[in-house]
Amino acid sequence: MHVMRIAVQNVWARYGDWPQRRSLLRDGLRAADPDLAVFIEPVKTDDYDQVEDLLGDGYEIAYQARRDPQGVGQAIASRWPIRRVHELDLRVSERTAESQDVTLAAEIDAPEPIGRVLFLGANPKWEMGYEREREQQALIAARFAEDYVERHDAHVVLAGDFDATPDAASIRFLRGRQSLDGLSVSYRDAWDSVHPDEPGHTFTPSNPLVRDGETAWDIPRRIDYVFIRCDDYGPTLDVRGCERLFDQPRDGVWASDHFGVVAELGVR
Repeated sequence: MHVMRIAVQNVWARYGDWPQRRSLLRDGLRAADPDLAVFIEPVKTDDYDQVEDLLGDGYEIAYQARRDPQGVGQAIASRWPIRRVHELDLRVSERTAESQDVTLAAEIDAPEPIGRVLFLGANPKWEMGYEREREQQALIAARFAEDYVERHDAHVVLAGDFDATPDAASIRFLRGRQSLDGLSVSYRDAWDSVHPDEPGHTFTPSNPLVRDGETAWDIPRRIDYVFIRCDDYGPTLDVRGCERLFDQPRDGVWASDHFGVVAELGVR
């Protein structure tokens, strides 16, 4: 096993025309065939598991414990054994005191020669004016990862819906372009590695679910990412490919309000 596939998808719960969206998401995710995946806004109730429904058998699935009354939260799926899952609390200010947002951190036993992977799923605050909170939330994930790598020989992959564009401070920090609160790290942006001259928007009014949705946006943005932690010699896993998922409709139906991202990572 020398290559693994990472996917991130905001599934937008079961809103909109769910039966038709479900068909698109099932077909597309199973064709993408990820080894590890982060799902934003999936539904988990006593009688329904949206991630299992979409991916099919063969995955361990970990949902965040605190979900909303409809069972909507965040989840990580792994084709390989999950040793342990940590929930990193993102209530970093008075404005987020009632928030249910978390970063999920799963310790994954991938086959050799990949070995252990710390796989983090992120979904910081979405509001435009909350970049201060997103900075603090990025720091929480980065500090946890740095502490983990000090104790374990592991790759770190951080993926999710970050609700911030590449020029935002929280993303610049993760990419090693600036420090925050006395800490600096460096993560490789998979999309930028493969498509350095393409915007790669993942949340755009060209998608009517965005343009006409409850939270309408007037400009396209890239806010969904796959990041790979770097050591002094670059990313510890080579970026072999990165593409968007669900960036076109099928028979006039869009799979979600977000386009997904799938990256192929290989042993360096």
